[in-house]
Amino acid sequence: MPELPEVETIRKGLVPVLSGRRLVLVTARREDLRVPLPPNFNDRLTGRRVRILRRRAKYLLVDLDGGETLIVHMGMSGRFTVHQPGISSRPGSFVHKMREDGSGAGKHDHVVFETDAGSRVVFTDHRRFGLMLLANTEELDNHELFAGLGPDPLDDAFTAALLSSALAGKRAPIKAALLDQRVISGLGNIYVCEALFRARISPKRLGASVAGVRAARLVPAIKEVLEAAIIAGGSTLRDYARADGELGYFQHHFSVYDREGLRCPRKGCKGTVRRIVQSGRSTFYCPVCQR
Repeated sequence: MPELPEVETIRKGLVPVLSGRRLVLVTARREDLRVPLPPNFNDRLTGRRVRILRRRAKYLLVDLDGGETLIVHMGMSGRFTVHQPGISSRPGSFVHKMREDGSGAGKHDHVVFETDAGSRVVFTDHRRFGLMLLANTEELDNHELFAGLGPDPLDDAFTAALLSSALAGKRAPIKAALLDQRVISGLGNIYVCEALFRARISPKRLGASVAGVRAARLVPAIKEVLEAAIIAGGSTLRDYARADGELGYFQHHFSVYDREGLRCPRKGCKGTVRRIVQSGRSTFYCPVCQR
């Protein structure tokens, strides 16, 4: 599932194509994804101008004129492909390898957006776990998807003091606490493992014990990992690709994630990366330098 860096990378890739453009034709080729599309979906979007593209946690928000916002969640395998006028997909690209899915006519190309600049943006979702909803822009904070979300880890307001307060009394392991979207929004399994490694904190430590000095190490570690992943275009492990069809490459910079049995990369540490299962998810860490 695309995590915060992947969604932010997708947002940045769509901004030059959609921001300020009018949607001259929107075509949904089915009535549902994970849940049914909004009633009259095509008609409600066709003719609207895109004001701005934002991100909230793992959701892409497309603000439209007229006061509505298109809410998009990528699900497990959702992705956008951009086609510019006069520019075809590069031979051998990710789109080509996916048997023409992403062209707009592929079996799993479910929604196509065409703009007044002649660009075409295709939403492809092989597993159909993605989500598209329409909501009143001014009421988004109270929408059921966002009302209970914690702070965004890239916001200046996300501080060690705020994290310490959110973790107070938490008896769950810190790994599980960080994946709780009510504590911090947008974090996923990959980047929690990487951030805990940078902060030298064991994923098995109780959440409440990470307040104070440890939180002061963890907050900048979270921000650094996310910012580095965004610069790298996210992580491609299975289905994820950027809007231009290229793959993210942060997976080549993992310190512990998916590195079970390999030597800990921290200088001077003689530990070996270990894999354990927490709440049904794989956790990778170094038991020697993460305490």
